Amino acid sequence: MEAETLIRPVIEGSGLELVDVAFRRESGRRVLRVVVDREGGVDVDTIAELAEKVSRRLDVEGFAPGPYALEVSSPGIERSLKLPRDFARRVGDNVKVKTTTPIEGRTNITGELVSADDEGIAVAAAGGELRVRYADIASARTVVDWDAELKRSTR
Repeated sequence: MEAETLIRPVIEGSGLELVDVAFRRESGRRVLRVVVDREGGVDVDTIAELAEKVSRRLDVEGFAPGPYALEVSSPGIERSLKLPRDFARRVGDNVKVKTTTPIEGRTNITGELVSADDEGIAVAAAGGELRVRYADIASARTVVDWDAELKRSTR
């Protein structure tokens, strides 16, 4: 059985959202990466409790013969955006978007995410607002102005 099918009920039952699941071979070992989130973020204690629950569920169901490492984490401050709901939650944040085809001559767009709807997003970038369809997005993530964050944290 697929990992996502096994662990989704455990994660949602804990009041969290499953953001991503990946089972890969890395550096000669198998790794199951589970990324979870919720409104307001996820703390370390919640991650630890969830990792234990997910591990028990996978063991009970006999997931993956042989050894593998389980890694449970949050998306972090600079997070990947994939689904329309991911973009909608980040309106007002700074984003970096790579497109599969040029939008007004650009394949890398950085700026404030000003809107997200069912068809795509709008980014206020240098030179004006650009509209990007979800189908044209190769990758996207939030970006943080670390200088501003450091100044804010030292006040």
